[in-house]
Amino acid sequence: MTNLTFQELDKCFRNDDFPTIENDNRGLRYLKLRSMSRRESMESFCTGIGVDLSDLPSREYFMHVFDTATISNEDIDNFIKSSYLIERNVRQVNEENLIDQLCRLQHFDWGGSHGNSLEKNIVDNYVKKIQSYEKICEEIEGSLLTSLKGYTLNSWYNHWTSILIEDLFKDHDRVLPTIGLVKKIDFFINNTPFDLKVTYFPEQLLEEKLKSKGFGVELTRIKQICRELTISIPSDLSGKPLKNHLLSKVTEDLRPSAQAFVRELKSIKTEIIREAESNPNELKVWFYENQGEARFDASNRFFLVLTDENDLGNSWKLKRNIRFLREKITAHLNTLASNSTSLETEFYWKKTDQSFKCKSDILFVKFGVNDDH
Repeated sequence: MTNLTFQELDKCFRNDDFPTIENDNRGLRYLKLRSMSRRESMESFCTGIGVDLSDLPSREYFMHVFDTATISNEDIDNFIKSSYLIERNVRQVNEENLIDQLCRLQHFDWGGSHGNSLEKNIVDNYVKKIQSYEKICEEIEGSLLTSLKGYTLNSWYNHWTSILIEDLFKDHDRVLPTIGLVKKIDFFINNTPFDLKVTYFPEQLLEEKLKSKGFGVELTRIKQICRELTISIPSDLSGKPLKNHLLSKVTEDLRPSAQAFVRELKSIKTEIIREAESNPNELKVWFYENQGEARFDASNRFFLVLTDENDLGNSWKLKRNIRFLREKITAHLNTLASNSTSLETEFYWKKTDQSFKCKSDILFVKFGVNDDH
């Protein structure tokens, strides 16, 4: 373990060098104080423990508190917990109503905005392609309005469900919250910082596994069964929208060959997810190695993988099934040992030809026919 100065730890933080911070004797102290480094929080904390800040400019509060030996780590933890409880109590009053509002979203559809790239979609497909004023006005009130609505509703849903899910972790005794926004840290589990990633089983990996098991390309196989059953294949759809559309038609077709195909596909996908659950490190490494280049980092991550085994396309609904999630998350945290070697993760980032080490955990939350909402 090292003994870095505040300035050295601060430099590591700004350079995203979290392993160095974690391996320092005062690294956790730095990260916890970082989460409460806003002026109001620091002043409230110091007033509560009798530390005078009156002679210091606010920009020096963080370093001063960090270097003050009489301020214990227990003092810091207690302040964070009490501050979180105040915030939590406010949110808890409206929690049931918030869940009710989230349940009103019936379709999780980005509306053609391609995920989070709404601005790029507008520029590429409207601003740069349309020269007619009348035409672009028509598009604004038509397809662009649909895209904007889908983007806004999905972003709204993701924002509030993320807050609800974070609270499920932060309510646990083994978890210390952060009380302010800290990059790449949402909470500490057994004094290990984690960035929470709520996600689903990756479609790209699912496609790769289907091929390796001899099933082939899912869309190709769906088209094949559609031709066999003379189910029309529209020409105005492609990629994922076409796959979902055709699969829905095959699923609703009660002919034996259609139902046999649906059962085979579901069985293989279930098997793939079961295998990932029995070998979680493979999926954790996959998530790190396939993250977007623009947002690349090697911070500690907790992956919460949500799967509706009745219909993978409905896995997004699990994000608002708070009672079900609370049960699964609490049970997992209850069994998570301190300094577990299973958290050690190493992955290779081909863009820089480097290997990285970090800590990560993963929890598969599966909803199936035998589960109770």
